[in-house]
Amino acid sequence: MKKISKISLVQLFKKLINYVKPYNHLAIATLILTLLGAFLAQVNALVLRYAVNELTALSKANQNLQDGISLLVMISAILLSKELLFAVIQYGQKYYGEKMKIYISRDFAQQIVEKILTYKMAFYSSPENESGKLQTRIDLGISSLTQLVKNFFIDILPLFSSAIIALVFMFQANFYIGLVSLSIIPVFFYISNLQATKLKGFRRQMRGFRETRNNGIISLINSITVIKSFTREDLESKKHEVIQLDMTENQMKSKQLSFLFDSVKKFIEQFGVVVIIILTSYFVLNGTMDIGAIMFHILLFNNVSAPIQQLHRIYDEVNDAMIYSEAFFEIMDADGETEFSGTFIPEKVNGIFEIKNVDFAYPNGTKALFDVSMVIKPNTINALVGLSGAGKSTVINLLDKFYEPTRGTIYLDGVDIQTFDTQWLRDNIGLVLQKNHIFNGSIEENILYGKEDATHEEIVDAAKKAYIHDQIIGLPEGYKSKATLLSGGQQQRVSIARLFLKDPPIIFLDEPTASLDAIATEQIKKSLDAIKKGRTVIIISHSISQIIDAENVIVMEKGKIMEEGTHEDLYDNKSVYHEIFNAMASSLNLDKITDTLNE
Repeated sequence: MKKISKISLVQLFKKLINYVKPYNHLAIATLILTLLGAFLAQVNALVLRYAVNELTALSKANQNLQDGISLLVMISAILLSKELLFAVIQYGQKYYGEKMKIYISRDFAQQIVEKILTYKMAFYSSPENESGKLQTRIDLGISSLTQLVKNFFIDILPLFSSAIIALVFMFQANFYIGLVSLSIIPVFFYISNLQATKLKGFRRQMRGFRETRNNGIISLINSITVIKSFTREDLESKKHEVIQLDMTENQMKSKQLSFLFDSVKKFIEQFGVVVIIILTSYFVLNGTMDIGAIMFHILLFNNVSAPIQQLHRIYDEVNDAMIYSEAFFEIMDADGETEFSGTFIPEKVNGIFEIKNVDFAYPNGTKALFDVSMVIKPNTINALVGLSGAGKSTVINLLDKFYEPTRGTIYLDGVDIQTFDTQWLRDNIGLVLQKNHIFNGSIEENILYGKEDATHEEIVDAAKKAYIHDQIIGLPEGYKSKATLLSGGQQQRVSIARLFLKDPPIIFLDEPTASLDAIATEQIKKSLDAIKKGRTVIIISHSISQIIDAENVIVMEKGKIMEEGTHEDLYDNKSVYHEIFNAMASSLNLDKITDTLNE
């Protein structure tokens, strides 16, 4: 996977700008309103300076309240009008900024889903991409990046626009006071940047802790039956306690460092206020400024220091975005993990598979196949036989293009399987696993996965062939019932109904009846026997009846082909297959079954 290490703020904005472009109109509207709001933010300082000077003049002239009432009315009217207009502008600025943030968040979420759907199985098999870790990277990546958009268009722009305009007014009034205000800003930027640099390591560690914790919680939920059956609640609790303690220690250290920097910045800010007051007072006393300038400069300096007061928060969120965006864009930019799709689409499928000298190792380094070669003839039933870990399921994964061989080539109808259009290939292959995934939806929706445009009659027909129809119509909502409410065996029949609905020319069956009871197994076997006719079938099974029915039996052991042929020939060889078959028969206690049936 392509790694983005220590992404810079410039790199991050370059990536973000591509997501902002579709909403340029919202960005422009936000910027215009921000600029108007920045000018309005200075009105209070201007009005207050004017009011103090006028009131001072009236006081010196011994004028009474009646003489100053018109001044108060005018000032009140200006300030209230300004606040009303400012409220409208702020509403628009926040609304457009938030709207853009929501739209960009939606685009991030949709694009990451579209992206990960294109990745090959090896991406998901990597220990670095466990489901909990991916979920954490995606969720925190989207939230922190969209928060960055909010910070820029809703928080930072108004604050700094107001600060820049306030500085202009201060320089206009007095160069030295403006210079003092300006000199404070780089000091704060330096301290905030130093703070961010010091905290980055803690944040990166915290990201790792969160990924580990979330992945652990998902694993805990998935394993809850085993945990409770072995009464290992205390053990699992202690495992998670270790993670929580590491997180707590990390948080305490980062907070301690943050508070230290925040205290330094607060002192510098207040130091600036004191200097402004002393300097302005000096100019008032020597007669170069009016008394209203004191309040004028203090209010303007508040407008300059406002982003300084918010700087640590914004810096924290920006740096969080930078940390979590690294992991998020690792997923988005994992171009090397994109599933390869050829372009070849034949007119028809004969179903001849030829595997030549294939080696394969999983992403975690586990070697599964060693120099495997075999031929699967068209319109035949082929059984892959072997002990667990022999490499049987790996062969099916390679034939379905879930993985690419480490070495060697696989051909379908004489053409390298890698050159086939992947979607077309999988549309022509039916796959039933030992435990098929049932989606959160109705039974009808789950069966429809086999053929999106199927009619209700076709769905019912497929369910009947899978011997699940009678059980479905017995439910309160029938085919509209939640599929997740079905038992394991019933869910397996739903997955087999998908196969009937898809009706492909090539079928891979990986222990399709392993989770079914004896009667259901016999019923499904009859259905599968019917659908096998005229198709290329590869079946992995420990069922003696299904192995005996196969026209060709391929025996595997430790990732290698040991022998191949008919059941009778292989059994007579008295080699690996003979041993496996006898073990199967012995486990069934056939002698006692035969005696029972003969009574």
